[in-house]
Amino acid sequence: MTFSDFNLKPQIMKAIEEAGFKEPSPIQKQAIPLILEGKDIVGQAHTGTGKTAAFALPILNKLELDGTVEALIIVPTRELATQVSDEVYRLGKYLGIKTATVYGGSSYSRQINHLQHASVAVATPGRLLDLLKSGKIELNPSFVVLDEADEMLDMGFLDDINEIFSYLPTNRQTLLFSATMPQAIKELASKILHSPEFISITQKEVTNKNIKQFYYVVDERERDEALIRLLDYKNPNKSIIFCRMKIEVDRLAEFLKAQGYNAKGLHGDMQQRQREDVIRSFKKGNLEILIATDVAARGLDISDVTHVFNYHIPFDPESYVHRIGRTGRAGREGIAISLVTPHEFKQLLRIQKEVGSSLINKEIPTSAEVKNQKQKSVLEQVLSQEVTTEAIELVNLLEAEADISEVALKLAAMVVKNQEIAGSDRIGKSLKEIEKLLEQTKRELSRPSRGGGRNQRYRRDNRRPRRR
Repeated sequence: MTFSDFNLKPQIMKAIEEAGFKEPSPIQKQAIPLILEGKDIVGQAHTGTGKTAAFALPILNKLELDGTVEALIIVPTRELATQVSDEVYRLGKYLGIKTATVYGGSSYSRQINHLQHASVAVATPGRLLDLLKSGKIELNPSFVVLDEADEMLDMGFLDDINEIFSYLPTNRQTLLFSATMPQAIKELASKILHSPEFISITQKEVTNKNIKQFYYVVDERERDEALIRLLDYKNPNKSIIFCRMKIEVDRLAEFLKAQGYNAKGLHGDMQQRQREDVIRSFKKGNLEILIATDVAARGLDISDVTHVFNYHIPFDPESYVHRIGRTGRAGREGIAISLVTPHEFKQLLRIQKEVGSSLINKEIPTSAEVKNQKQKSVLEQVLSQEVTTEAIELVNLLEAEADISEVALKLAAMVVKNQEIAGSDRIGKSLKEIEKLLEQTKRELSRPSRGGGRNQRYRRDNRRPRRR
């Protein structure tokens, strides 16, 4: 099956092709035809299976573009709201689609203004309910999507969700997606959906088994130093480093180039010709390290990427799956490495749970370990080096000027000089420290919530920006 089998509008097909989507994922194959038929659905699928496109593509195809918010997508966190909004815009841009994101901690007036010009709204429950209850907005969407429903349940949003639906029209097509199906989600589905079709994509492993996944725990100030140390130790042939923001891509590209690495950045603010030049260089092997944002790396099909580095761990599991999927292609083995701070442990555990695969904790190699690794590498290169006529001539010339053992020592000194190990001897947390942090985080997550659905500790769409 290909995307052309769905008979989507030409403008959507153009966006699909540009996004680099090759063939529909299992959830897309099952969900898209049902949604196009107008059926309500309950989709059980883990993150990373292509859920966003599974509901976005058919909804975009059915929009009338009448100047109102025709589709409402409700998600648990502001980070996911931004990501889903970006994805919907990208898939619908040739239709002239405008999207609006609604979440706490941002200007009410700006969000209300955006809603007045949008066809698709992506919202977190708290801010959306505030706007509806206060009468600041009225919505009459034809399509409503509840994404990551079990995550919203865990965060205490169930009461909010029920109340939100009291403000929405009953004559609508409703789609509910959830990785798991606890009883509370089943009861919610029975309330808000009409004769739904059920889809289940329940494979536990959504990542390539050829990819070995590791994480290293560092303090925020150690990220750059840790990255350099790992690049020196792993010595990857071709690697992608993922950053969250474009400004971080530019900064890190300049930093690595200043350290002598063959690295370039890739993000959406670059001109098309620049992007094409960078990708071409990377594919041909003229560029060793590509630093990219999630969006920029979508659709990259490069089979020989040996390593993927997460400079920052992504906000959600789906981004993690997309990132590490750039390696381990065409049957090859790949390595995925994430730098994590103690404050990011909850995100790490959530990703591990959702993705269904094990991330192994490791210590950052010491400078002595890197030195030993480099010496082994040099030894292997020297012993495997083919002796050429030019090399024999050079040795004869050198031998005329100095003793052969002195020549060997001087050549070795030249090699060692180029292999100085930068940074502190020890970087990041030890395995014992990591285990303690893991236990502490698991205890925090296991504590029961207090105060029901409005508990602010479990509300990630905070009403006010936190003061620092």
